[in-house]
Amino acid sequence: MSDAVLRLIGVTQQYGVGETAVSALSGVDLQIARGELVAIMGASGSGKSTLLSIAGGLQKPTTGEVVIEGRHLSTASPRDLAQLRRRSLGFVFQDFNLIPTLTALENVTLPLELDGFRARVARRAGRDALASVGLSEKVAAYPDDLSGGQQQRVAIARAVVGGRRLILADEPTGALDSVTGEMVLKMLRSRVDAGAAAILVTHEARHAAWADRIVFLRDGRIVDETRRAGAESLLAGGVR
Repeated sequence: MSDAVLRLIGVTQQYGVGETAVSALSGVDLQIARGELVAIMGASGSGKSTLLSIAGGLQKPTTGEVVIEGRHLSTASPRDLAQLRRRSLGFVFQDFNLIPTLTALENVTLPLELDGFRARVARRAGRDALASVGLSEKVAAYPDDLSGGQQQRVAIARAVVGGRRLILADEPTGALDSVTGEMVLKMLRSRVDAGAAAILVTHEARHAAWADRIVFLRDGRIVDETRRAGAESLLAGGVR
């Protein structure tokens, strides 16, 4: 896949040693192309969040290789990894990870400002990102003044601001009502259609149906996958 934004090559993640060792991932091979949204599904403990963490360079695999836009993370310096996260990667965590002393706008623009964007340019991009998730009126609000769903939307705006090319989302609609959740998925879909690549970890078949490809994990291994044409069967019959 020549246009792959992300490649996982033989990725294994093991915790512990000897008889108490636990394998969270075992020999995972996965490629995500530009313009592709891939949903990762599986039972709790199947390795979904570990896969996302390794894909974003937040932890190193025990064995295997992660390649983002041609860059091998195993040989990247800590400084290079930090720069890559600021410029190319957008994360949406289950627990939001907002900074409580910063406003919604400041939380969204922080990665841009750390990367050297002028304040005016960063604020304009931040306002546009917040507007895209329906929070134009909350730019000056602090996280403690926002509902859980609003905080999640701020986190999503932060993940997509500045034209990130790889978006990694761990249950991004978990704290949202169905209407707002659909709006977020539409926004994620539009970013992918504009040329980004994205991984969506979800338990919900109706959310996975937005993806171009659905990958199933079981006990740390990829056991099946289906293209968009197979998404309707998920909605009709549920996750296998």
